Amino acid sequence: MFTGIIEATGTLTELVSKQGDLTVRVTSNTLNMHDVKLGDSIATNGVCLTVVEKFNDGFKADLSNETLQLTLFAHYKLGQKVNLEKALQPISRLGGHLVSGHVDGIATIDSVYKNARATEYWLKAPEELMKYIPYKGSVAIDGISLTVNEIKENKFKLTIVPHTAQETTIVDFQVGTQINLEVDQISRYLERLIQGTHTPTSESTLTTNLLAKAGFIK
Repeated sequence: MFTGIIEATGTLTELVSKQGDLTVRVTSNTLNMHDVKLGDSIATNGVCLTVVEKFNDGFKADLSNETLQLTLFAHYKLGQKVNLEKALQPISRLGGHLVSGHVDGIATIDSVYKNARATEYWLKAPEELMKYIPYKGSVAIDGISLTVNEIKENKFKLTIVPHTAQETTIVDFQVGTQINLEVDQISRYLERLIQGTHTPTSESTLTTNLLAKAGFIK
């Protein structure tokens, strides 16, 4: 489990295909590896990866075909810059929101605007995920916990202050950039609870009537 508060950035310095899937090496001069053990989880551009080999300046991880199909890792090249966050400890401050590192889909930067010292990004998301992205709710983009400031159809707006841009890969975002998107977990759990024992489908059965019947709204 993660918070979406990025600890460091790193670079993909090895990409090795192995029997149909991928092993990557992430190198970082700013991520403290002292307390990292084999088997620990590190969110890498929002994807929860397991450390299979550890170095003073980074780690190696294996990516399954499932991960390659659902994230942008299949398209990353050597030198790709990534956001890094070690797994949450119970004594840590929850500075962002609960992030699982399980990517839900891919979003695309649709437009970029300056607003005083901040930068506003409009992102286009898959239509099936927009129902899980509420106004003033939380999302994780490439592992960064951010607040949704506006919604229009299948787009949502994020306002990025200079510090966040400088400490993450957002500084390199531009129109057309694709990112890993994870929606807030609460909405997914709520939908599953209301579905009860029914088998989940790709189409949501979450309706206002169901929410009212379950006592979530009046």
